[in-house]
Amino acid sequence: MLFDLDGMKALVVGIANDSSIAWGCARALRDQGADVAVTYLNTKAEPHVRPLAEALGAEICLPLDVAVPGQLDAVFDEIEQRWGRLDILLHSIAFAPRDDLHGRVIDSSPQGFATAMDVSVHSFLRMIRRAEPLMGGGGTCLSVSFFGSQRVVPNYNMMGPVKAALESAVRYAAAELGDKGISVHALSPGPLRTRAASGIGHFDDMLNAAADRAPTHLLASIDDVGAMAAFLASREARNLTGGVHDIDGGYSITA
Repeated sequence: MLFDLDGMKALVVGIANDSSIAWGCARALRDQGADVAVTYLNTKAEPHVRPLAEALGAEICLPLDVAVPGQLDAVFDEIEQRWGRLDILLHSIAFAPRDDLHGRVIDSSPQGFATAMDVSVHSFLRMIRRAEPLMGGGGTCLSVSFFGSQRVVPNYNMMGPVKAALESAVRYAAAELGDKGISVHALSPGPLRTRAASGIGHFDDMLNAAADRAPTHLLASIDDVGAMAAFLASREARNLTGGVHDIDGGYSITA
């Protein structure tokens, strides 16, 4: 079977509910044979995430708020103790304070911009750093971006520069880890109706415009993103790294 992930160990960070991009990825990785560990943000999120973790047969399901000292280390310590290795890391978290997100980029506060960069970008680098010694036989690290990193998308605001930084971080990490057989990628779906996206102003208008503009006239689904994640995590994709992979029905190729 192509793209067989049987026996691989995957950590998926960012599941909030069954409409999350991270859920689509986790389900695809599991369907291809990987064992999946998942995290939830806090006690409020746990009741929404734990049933999904059980559906995956996940033996590791732990809290992870990257802004809380010690939680990231606790997750990786558990993975090291239980599995002794990690083959796949999927980072699907982003955050910007509401006032900063809804305002002009040039009006963003230093604190808000720093918070958005830390949660949305630097947390991925911290995870890669912890994953590196567990990927002795190689591995795949994935994060999630958006077209607003490259073009100005109305109401995406501060997240545009933040996602641009994420994509640059992907390229540098890929260059630094390529000789260890560790690939690094960004998945870039078109607009999706997720809880995180609901914080963007006029998001329904963005969805409608994307469907109209895409050559397929279809919005991407979490299953589309999951399929790409599973392929990039497979042995067949071992010579691919550093890419930003558009999953958007061709939305990004149109003017």
